Amino acid sequence: MSRMLRASAIMAAGTMVSRVTGFVRTMVLAYAIGTRALGDAYNAAYAIPYSILDLLLLGVLSSVVVPMIIRAQQHDADGGRAYEQRLLTISTVALVAVAVAGVFAAPQLISLYTDWEPGSTKFEVAVMLARFILPQLAFFGVGAVAGAILNTRDRYGAPMWAPVLNNVVVICVFLAYVVVIPTGRDDVEKVGTGELALLGLGTTAGIVAQAVVLILALRRAGFSFVPRFDVRNARLGEMAKAGAWTIGYVIVTQLGFLLTTNLSSGAGDVVAGHGISAYTLAFQLFQLPYGVIGVSVITAMLPRMSRAVGEGRLDDVRSEFGSCVRLICALMVPVSLLLMVLGPAITVPIYGHGANTVPDAIYIGNVLQVYGLALVPFAVFQLLLRVFYSFGDTRTPVFVGAGTTVVNALLMVLFTMALPARYTVMGLALAYAIAYGLGAVTAWWLASRRVHGLGGWTIGMALTRMYLASMPTAVLALASVWVVTQIFGGLGFVNSLIVLAIGGGLGLLLYLGVAHRMRIPEVNSIVGMVARRVGR
Repeated sequence: MSRMLRASAIMAAGTMVSRVTGFVRTMVLAYAIGTRALGDAYNAAYAIPYSILDLLLLGVLSSVVVPMIIRAQQHDADGGRAYEQRLLTISTVALVAVAVAGVFAAPQLISLYTDWEPGSTKFEVAVMLARFILPQLAFFGVGAVAGAILNTRDRYGAPMWAPVLNNVVVICVFLAYVVVIPTGRDDVEKVGTGELALLGLGTTAGIVAQAVVLILALRRAGFSFVPRFDVRNARLGEMAKAGAWTIGYVIVTQLGFLLTTNLSSGAGDVVAGHGISAYTLAFQLFQLPYGVIGVSVITAMLPRMSRAVGEGRLDDVRSEFGSCVRLICALMVPVSLLLMVLGPAITVPIYGHGANTVPDAIYIGNVLQVYGLALVPFAVFQLLLRVFYSFGDTRTPVFVGAGTTVVNALLMVLFTMALPARYTVMGLALAYAIAYGLGAVTAWWLASRRVHGLGGWTIGMALTRMYLASMPTAVLALASVWVVTQIFGGLGFVNSLIVLAIGGGLGLLLYLGVAHRMRIPEVNSIVGMVARRVGR
């Protein structure tokens, strides 16, 4: 537990700063271009390279590449150096080619991801932005491979801190955009090619800076890059065989994402400010707790679980998984309840400025409230997938993910048909929560069979105690919303900050106190580690 806490703390610190600067980034984005036509065009273009990267690379990093690098380090005579160099060379060449192809295919990609009419102003603006943003594919992919190699060397700092520089660069770009266009900057009919180039190329510049940091960190870790084109020794066949099912899983999830972007972009055409931008910004906030807590723990967990599986230590696999679930949920449980209560109070100070109105920001908060239901199931689902990946099993996650995505898709279509357009994105969030809840149950059953039990009763009792310890926090947060809105009326900027200070700040302190009195070990470990660091 202590080793995992230390490794996770290093990553969580970097991720926390990254997410805080990400907050500032999204604040500046909403201030500069809003969440209506131009904001929708930017967010649609911005989503495409990440979707392509999921298909080509990111989906196989944790499930295939990391375990294969570890095996090469363990069994190759050179400690896996040549294999790592081949991997970085091939990925660089492939991603540069994909980036070039993506720039030329930008109109087709925008048509695929939205239901906007080709030739419309919003469509053409999105195409131009995509052409400026898609080159980041190559740099982001190379940085991701470099980060994976660093993780196998137990170097977690740079991969978690590099996104901070990315955020700082993009913040500066959007501030420059505000200076260049002080008024009417969210008007999609008036924005010119130069301004779009500033937004798009500035976004790409952030990824370039992030990749440079990771490459430099890799050199400092003793990795000397020598281009290697001896593809026969790159074990691509083994990787393709191991990664085929993972690619299948990513394809399935991306089909679900395509449906999401099309449904949300259509809703935005009917009700301005209630479309893809509202979905994107709410989803980013929903991912924040998982990004800070879950990703840090999972990144430290997977290499250790892979080694334990390779050495036949199933008891250690079960112990590692149980510790990770309890550690993550010790913080995820109260945060999920706070999201459900304080959604608008969180989004108004972040998004209710400049080109974005307070009502638009409140709607983003309403979507975030629904996403709060999905936080714990989603985190547990992701942990369970890593159990299969540690065994080199990339097939089972495809079937679990396919089932989850099908359920999500059916519910999204159902809710879109049943709800007015102004509630469509909230319906998409509800479908997501239900689907991942069912997916987590299914994945748990399958993973438990694989490792002969996951300690479900122990984990279930621990989660029950965490929810009980969180109830006073939820009540305090709800009371703060009611009192402030009754006395001051509505959730403006200052009122939202008051609610967050009482319901969020004091609420979390209350949770830590109650959980400590209830002797929840994971909370006590976190409190003890913080107390020791403060004492220094």
